[in-house]
Amino acid sequence: MTAAARPAWVRHAIWWQVATLGFVGAEPTALAAGEPVRHRLGHLVAWLDHLVELGASGLLLGPVFASSSHGYDTTDLLAVDPRLGDDADFDTLVREAHARGVRVLLDGVFNHVGSEHPMFRAALADGPGSAAAQWFHLFWPDDGTPVGPDGPEYAHFEGHRTLVTLDHASPAVRDHVVEVMCHWLDRGADGWRLDAAYAVPNDFWAAVLPRVRERHPDAYVVGEVIHGDYPSFVTEGGLDSVTEYELWKAVWSSLNDRNFHELAWTLGRHDTLLDTFVPLTFVGNHDVTRIASKLDDPRHLPHTVAALMTLAGTPSVYYGDEYALRAVKEDRAGGDDAVRPEFPATPQEAQTLAAQGPETYRLHQELIGVRRRHPWLHDARTEVLHVTDTAVVWRSAGGEGCLLTALSTDDTELTLEAPGATQLLAGAGRLAGAGAQARVTLDPHGWAVLAVA
Repeated sequence: MTAAARPAWVRHAIWWQVATLGFVGAEPTALAAGEPVRHRLGHLVAWLDHLVELGASGLLLGPVFASSSHGYDTTDLLAVDPRLGDDADFDTLVREAHARGVRVLLDGVFNHVGSEHPMFRAALADGPGSAAAQWFHLFWPDDGTPVGPDGPEYAHFEGHRTLVTLDHASPAVRDHVVEVMCHWLDRGADGWRLDAAYAVPNDFWAAVLPRVRERHPDAYVVGEVIHGDYPSFVTEGGLDSVTEYELWKAVWSSLNDRNFHELAWTLGRHDTLLDTFVPLTFVGNHDVTRIASKLDDPRHLPHTVAALMTLAGTPSVYYGDEYALRAVKEDRAGGDDAVRPEFPATPQEAQTLAAQGPETYRLHQELIGVRRRHPWLHDARTEVLHVTDTAVVWRSAGGEGCLLTALSTDDTELTLEAPGATQLLAGAGRLAGAGAQARVTLDPHGWAVLAVA
């Protein structure tokens, strides 16, 4: 499989990602039996015009399926979480998104289910050899003694006993995941983000995804992968793409450390990925400290957006980052809550969420606009032309054009070679010279995106 095998529409995709339960202000835990459904997905409908005005073209939803708490401890993958609404609310959201030309990507938690999932409860009740028990890795006492009050031991996700790992070799599990993926694609979803794809064997996806694509050949499937052999998830598992955490890390740490050599090295690796696939790129998401808080110097926030929008990839903007919202992820129970906040009912109420809000919003519009006018950036090749500890210039080139991006963390004015540059597209800088002799002068901690003849 090569990068060309992805769905063609992804070439123009720019995602706006939301943590759905947090965004709409849902209760922290599941509703009690008999409580009325909360019809909150309309909250997201009210923000679709904001997504479009920002320049994005896709809505990447956090979990929307029935769960016990944060959405990743699912109890029914075929039902909308009652804290969000019902099937009709989901259908309305998809219909309103598509009416605006916006694609919808769902978050599929297929590595594990919540410990309250009916199939897991049935496995505990029915015992070894039961149909339900075949869904999980359960370790029953060998001598036949009764199971203790906490049940048998079982495989779970990264130390969280409420997240029960599925047996991915089980035909029943594979059939269920195919059913779930096709069910929501049938209802209008355009693709899937596969949560914790790095923890799922590639042969599981290799068995599941062809069956899904028989019915939905235009669906986009991207896996959450933090580290490891990124291309193998595409070549062996059959995914279209994976998340590129390596680039995320290199962007912010090279700015904080004033060490653009780290970013330059990562851009070399980034470029080789394009031989196999186009990664999903980001500088913020629901699992990490917000970029405005991650940076030591707020003057460097534009640098991160410039990198995201001028490098190859399918970019994703995490809701609130367009307002320079600040929040720190903590390694504790509930430590994600701060980075998954409730948002106001309308965009008009959100401009004052952060001091840099209006300025950063306009910055995102400007740079997303550059990206939309140059769709070839999706799979553009990158060449680093100049790098020091405090300055970097790279060329992004595709079959249809070429751009230069120049970033500085220097405390003094810098003049950098910008061969072929003819026009300032975004940022600030003073161009001089022409052709191979062109140069751009940046103010301290400045940046620029430049057109090339």
